[in-house]
Amino acid sequence: MGAAAVPAGAAPAAARAATAATACPTGWGSLAKTDTSATISPVRDVRTGRHDCFDRMVIDVPGGGSDVGYSVRYVDRLYQDGSGQYIPVAGGAILEVRVYAPAYDPETGAPTYPGRVARPLPGVDLTGYRTFRDTRYAGSFEGETQIGLGVRARLPFRVLQLDGRVIVDVAHSWTATR
Repeated sequence: MGAAAVPAGAAPAAARAATAATACPTGWGSLAKTDTSATISPVRDVRTGRHDCFDRMVIDVPGGGSDVGYSVRYVDRLYQDGSGQYIPVAGGAILEVRVYAPAYDPETGAPTYPGRVARPLPGVDLTGYRTFRDTRYAGSFEGETQIGLGVRARLPFRVLQLDGRVIVDVAHSWTATR
């Protein structure tokens, strides 16, 4: 019984790849994160993406500049601003994501984001995500847009501001590798 033929140099490279782990960021924590800046530029889109170490939600606020305000925190339950309506969000933990930008045109009141209260975010499919479990649009009230993000468990997260975007990254675990 002979050994299978392996190209020269392939076995060591394969062994290194199998044992190498992706180094993931640490130190994000799970406490509330806020920036009190505000803009009248409206929310236009919300999208998500998968990465090796985290799942990502991006809230697009074109024209909002690099300092669109936000408040992101874990909550026991999600309640809609203004009405106080309870909005169920699936997952082991719930992140309430508030962006200090309306989801409507401030001059006309016309919606700029097609979300419907208590419904999943339009166009967002979380199939295959390691951390994200559910999204719910909670509405836009007095210039703030509110979203419920259901995650697998209370995990560390970070919030980034880029030109016209608020980005929420939720780690896959508390450890430093994927």
